Amino acid sequence: MYIAIAIIVFGLLITVHELGHFLAAKSLGVKVNEFAIGMGPAIIKKQGRETLYSLRILPIGGFCALEGQDEDSSDPGSFMKKPIWKRFIILVAGSFMNFLAGFLILAALFSGYGTITTTTLAGFMEGFPNTETSYLREGDTFYSIDGERIFLSNDITTFLSRGNGKTADIVVIRDGKKVFLGDFPISLREYEVNGEKVLRYGIYLKAEKATLGLKLRHTWYSSISFVRMVRMGLSDLITGNVGVRELSGPIGIVGIINEVGSTAASKSAAFANIAYICAFIAINLAVMNMLPIPALDGGRIFFMLVTFVTEKILRRRINPKYENFVHLAGFVLLMGLMVFVFFNDILKLVRG
Repeated sequence: MYIAIAIIVFGLLITVHELGHFLAAKSLGVKVNEFAIGMGPAIIKKQGRETLYSLRILPIGGFCALEGQDEDSSDPGSFMKKPIWKRFIILVAGSFMNFLAGFLILAALFSGYGTITTTTLAGFMEGFPNTETSYLREGDTFYSIDGERIFLSNDITTFLSRGNGKTADIVVIRDGKKVFLGDFPISLREYEVNGEKVLRYGIYLKAEKATLGLKLRHTWYSSISFVRMVRMGLSDLITGNVGVRELSGPIGIVGIINEVGSTAASKSAAFANIAYICAFIAINLAVMNMLPIPALDGGRIFFMLVTFVTEKILRRRINPKYENFVHLAGFVLLMGLMVFVFFNDILKLVRG
């Protein structure tokens, strides 16, 4: 059941993304030749007054084919004949819709919360290493850890775990002022909780009643946190902290969703966990599509801006065929990466 849910989720997120391009293009007078969900051979086709609508066999992508986007066209509804601001809105609309979808999923999840854990210290476990010269106080609010802003309670454990494991540069808000605690000794240690020894950082955080304002703020901060997680993941990939073989594609994510759903304590908990993952995937797609990589929306925006600046400043027009060649090369490389990740996910499943 959870595998079926995961496949449906991918289809919906792709639909939402392409729908963003579609609605923006239609509202701004750009002709849409085809609106497709999925890749590969078409299973279902339906010709509209202007647009061909199709459902394709592989649920790994989709596209919104705009008149004149990848070829010369004299049609007045051509993408390239529209002002740059209209083209920019159309290209951004897909990612905007994915981000909005993720935000709304999180808002729906948090709407049922009675309390929300904040980033304000409520107390310490016995044995917490406060010193006379450098210490935390009850009521301090975490502002940053090792230079990273703290928005959510989860951010505290995230950035403490990414540090050296012994100390951290912490900035807190105390009495309305920022207080810097350099090389503060904080690490996972054994603490006793209800008679059991557990690994903790030794701090308790304050929980507040979840008002509408706090829920919305928590939703926004969670969305921004997801954006930052994408940035951190890319940074780890570039620096080698994470290997390419650790990347997961649709198959891997379906496996994760199935595992999360199957191991949850109840069906309501399973759907809540799956919804949280879906929100992350939606915002992940929004960010990744805005990267200045050929064939992605961000790459098209980058080339559009370069062309605009070149024409305005140098008075020279870049031949569109060069841009199309770069996007084609980028598409081939992306497809190659997707194939690699696809087989890598299969190997992970086989190896257990």
